Amino acid sequence: MSQSKSAREGSLEAPTRHPIDWQSAEFNDKAALDAELERVFDICHGCRRCVSLCDAFPTLFDLVDESDTMEVDGVDKADYMKVADQCYLCDMCYMTKCPYVPPHEWNVDFPHLMLRAKAQRFREQGASFRDRTLTSTDRVGKLATIPLVDVTVNAMNGNAAFRGMLEKSLGVHHEAPLPKYHSKTLRKRVAKLQQSLTPRAVNGTTGKVALFATCYGNYNKPDLGEDIFRVYQHNGIQIELAPREQCCGMPKLEIGDLESVARAKEANIPVLAKLVDEGYDLIAPVPSCVLMFKQELPLMFPDDPQVAKVRDAFFDPFEYLWLRYKGGELNTDFRQGLGDISYQVACHLRVQNIGLKTRDVLQLVPDTRVQALERCSGHDGTYAVRVETRDKSVKIARPVVRKVDQQEADHFASDCPMAATHVANLSEKVDEPESPMALLRKAYGI
Repeated sequence: MSQSKSAREGSLEAPTRHPIDWQSAEFNDKAALDAELERVFDICHGCRRCVSLCDAFPTLFDLVDESDTMEVDGVDKADYMKVADQCYLCDMCYMTKCPYVPPHEWNVDFPHLMLRAKAQRFREQGASFRDRTLTSTDRVGKLATIPLVDVTVNAMNGNAAFRGMLEKSLGVHHEAPLPKYHSKTLRKRVAKLQQSLTPRAVNGTTGKVALFATCYGNYNKPDLGEDIFRVYQHNGIQIELAPREQCCGMPKLEIGDLESVARAKEANIPVLAKLVDEGYDLIAPVPSCVLMFKQELPLMFPDDPQVAKVRDAFFDPFEYLWLRYKGGELNTDFRQGLGDISYQVACHLRVQNIGLKTRDVLQLVPDTRVQALERCSGHDGTYAVRVETRDKSVKIARPVVRKVDQQEADHFASDCPMAATHVANLSEKVDEPESPMALLRKAYGI
């Protein structure tokens, strides 16, 4: 591979993302995919900067180093999927490490190439029963939150004997913490949360917000939605729940089921676009869901004006509060300090390129010190619960867990509730993780 001076040095321009041409013949052509995988793998083999991010790169480099040629041309193409299986689309290699992303002439987009490989396999083979079940979050959530069923499900998920059977039958690791389900979903709680306020527009925000609950926020963490309602109302923000929602599509994206992603988009985008037309800004309680609407769907549907409209109105919850603060509209009358906070910054939040707004808002609270940990938790929704990748997820999480235990802070929190639970489960010093929004509510004393 010939290397020009600019190619060797990488690009100094800001990364740009090309649309995902997922419906084209080339995207779904096996020979074209193998050729592109070989090209990109050869670039990664010659660079190796991303070796510490996840297990996709060590897997690739081991395949190369153990081949007859010790080059990518010595790797059996049938083994290429071993690399893709370790990529959980965190996007950190693209956004923080790779010097060859577009507009560089080598045009490397490793996560979306792995997505292409996953999508092609899904078209040919589908997914296992376990993976279809784990990523069908709406279906599972509706069943598991039936009154009394939720109590049974939660009890069974905490039973060692049942978890052993679940591991053998379904491939869900017996040590992986599973989310709890609540029959009193956020949708059932929302009536008591409603308040009528007069919106005040400031600094690019309307002061009128619709919360896209997400399946996780509705079924598994309804208290997180309650915290958002109370904090936003305390700051004079008119907040309501979006009329309805389906899963944002991120779990299906991660197994390459792009047709299901498209169906979720067709269900959600018209509802959210209508809210934008009515003057609402949009937020969601989980970074992955925010990223889905701000990045992945716009790249999958670049010519859809409704998708673009939703993208432009979507905010991370703390990003929104920070914009209000900079515009002089955030209540800073805090009643109590929070002490020391160990704060794991979720990967899907970092790649939104908005900075550490959660940290910035929490540090407005007197007697509060936030120690941000910008390392991956290794959770990724399903990666940390599958038998074949559980140990690797634990290895990836180890640096964060070690820092958390060393800091012995008063609180441990992450914007991603799944990452927080995973780290807390591995920690020797954390009993229960807390959400940053719950901490902010505590500081307000509301």
